[in-house]
Amino acid sequence: MSLNPAKMKVAELKAELDARGLESKGLKAQLVERLQEALAVEASLESAPGAVGEEGDVEEAEEAEEDSEEGSEEDEEEPGGEDEEEEPAAAEPEPLQEESMEAADATAEEEQVEQFQEEPQAPAEEEPQEPWGEEEGTEGQDDQDYMEGDEAGGDGDGEGEPAPPGTGGEQKVMSYEERKRKREVDQAVAAEYQDDRDDYRAPRPPPVEEEEDDIDENTVTLDKYNSDLHFKISRDGLKGYPLNVEGFAFLWAGARATWGVKAGKACFEVKITEDLDVKHLPTDEPDPVVSRVGWSIDFSSVQLGEEPFSYGYGGTAKSSTACKFNDYGEKFGAGDVMGCYVDFTTDQPTISFTKNGEDQGDAFIIEEDMEDRALFPHVLCKNQSVEFNFGQLEEPWFPLKEGFELIEKIAVEERVHGTKGPEAKKDAEMLLMVGLPGSGKTYWAESHMKGNPEKKYNILGTNYIMDKMKVMGLPRKRNYAGRWDVLIQTATKCLNRIIEIACRKKRNFILDQTNVYASARRRKMTPFEGFQRKAIVVVPTDEEFKKRCEKRTSVEGKEVPDEAVLEMKANFTLPHPGDLFETVEYIELQEAEAEKLVDTYREEGRKYGPPPKRFRDQRGGRPGGFDRFRQNQRGGYGRGGYGGGGGYRGGRDWRGGGGGGYRDNRNQGGYRDNYRGEGSSVRGITAVRFSQGCTL
Repeated sequence: MSLNPAKMKVAELKAELDARGLESKGLKAQLVERLQEALAVEASLESAPGAVGEEGDVEEAEEAEEDSEEGSEEDEEEPGGEDEEEEPAAAEPEPLQEESMEAADATAEEEQVEQFQEEPQAPAEEEPQEPWGEEEGTEGQDDQDYMEGDEAGGDGDGEGEPAPPGTGGEQKVMSYEERKRKREVDQAVAAEYQDDRDDYRAPRPPPVEEEEDDIDENTVTLDKYNSDLHFKISRDGLKGYPLNVEGFAFLWAGARATWGVKAGKACFEVKITEDLDVKHLPTDEPDPVVSRVGWSIDFSSVQLGEEPFSYGYGGTAKSSTACKFNDYGEKFGAGDVMGCYVDFTTDQPTISFTKNGEDQGDAFIIEEDMEDRALFPHVLCKNQSVEFNFGQLEEPWFPLKEGFELIEKIAVEERVHGTKGPEAKKDAEMLLMVGLPGSGKTYWAESHMKGNPEKKYNILGTNYIMDKMKVMGLPRKRNYAGRWDVLIQTATKCLNRIIEIACRKKRNFILDQTNVYASARRRKMTPFEGFQRKAIVVVPTDEEFKKRCEKRTSVEGKEVPDEAVLEMKANFTLPHPGDLFETVEYIELQEAEAEKLVDTYREEGRKYGPPPKRFRDQRGGRPGGFDRFRQNQRGGYGRGGYGGGGGYRGGRDWRGGGGGGYRDNRNQGGYRDNYRGEGSSVRGITAVRFSQGCTL
């Protein structure tokens, strides 16, 4: 049914916008314009060839907003009685050519996947805007942890007013612009840990395992095990495209082929079939539609051209290896056919490319020792779809260079098969990292992945997303002019969606987040039922923990807000073997010592952090609590009650004044109240000033 926003009521407009995960605040004219733009995007995607998957394709990116939360995080049990909120499913590109893309979700096989398919979603509440911490220039890029104990510099000598207890040190006086910038940066940092907070959604049933494709093992195809989780591969393994809705449009995605070569003269062809819709990207996004083609060894990352023994030729007329970019060849894009050639018959292997049959010359002469390792066909895309010819076609799209042979036509015994994945989920591993920000989780995860290359661990965390957002091999932070906190929140949604996709794959994963909340661990691990689930707990001594945090701040310029750390400390619980985890491994302090330190952390967090949450009272609003990253920034809000309790910014209520806030600068009392007023509430009498606690 077509919608006419101009004839809709305000409530209907807001409902449609909420269902799409869009901002639903503003005047009616603004709501109408916003909805019209969304409908236009849907219509363009629906009509564009290659923009939507066939029946059974539901690995589309979707909103992953966290639900509102209640109750206290006292133990491993989750409070009951909370309804699960579902996020809206976002759009996916249409099928490439006439091939059916891989099935992703059993429930979607019984219904037609439509553009911007919606599920019920509770109205979103505004995010808090309170600044945390004081150092300007904090980055929200990743959760890189340090295991080394070297002390770092970065002490502040400036004088300022005392900080609240437990936040460490003094606070300098900042200008309005400094506070505004600090607020944005700290929100970006906080967004990384938003998904790790206690979340009381009902556990979802285990997802249906992805179907196996009936393809001859000797056939050369794109490898679904050696690909990004957000790269869709057709059932015949010859076509693919990246998810590109919402924040996925910022990400690169790619795949390697199942077979490689280490001798002779081999080649393959790849056609850039089309550009995907990127109207939702900022106009200043560098190279919004581009691809890289080339060769790489089996154990390099999927980021083609950004590691040693990984050789790519990009549509911007650049060749790259080990993140070194050089001018090479002509630019290419949708409609072009790229030939990728490797010659092992010379003393030093050479790699060259053609564009629509025209030789672009030698791009790489490999001087390093290959150590008898094979090179595999590889593609990396950003908002473009591709199709391959490994030799399955009767004739190549363009004449091949003399002496070269398409890789599939090379005898099987002269080819090398890529690493095979687990046969079943019971053979796959899911390692869940547990620890505070900066404790050393990421360092351990990356070291474990490099030490076990044959398992091809997929590390799921903020680093994973930000690595996919690089521009010319450089971190996105250096190539983004917009609000960094907004981009981080977008990346977090992408990560949540990728985790949902991951639980359907037979791969080995490391979930690199804080995971200090028991209920969050349960929610995240339930979909991975059937995997070998193991908790990896990283709790260093408190002295070592502080050193690592200082070093991360010094090296990365990133500091997690003290209030956020206090909140996590107050709710920190350690996992135990049982229903969720077959084993629990302690990397540094062992269980007994770690338990003692965590008990100390909980006491510290509850002493110096905001007041703990409580269940909603029948006669009044919900008290403010630890949840400052979401809707509780205004404290309690009693609807028809007697006034909400004071929260992070003080309670506000239309029938009574709210309690004092933790750092409110208004007339609500609190630790840093400039006016030292006290909140008050009079039963049955309307407050004159909603935010100042004054009553008639």
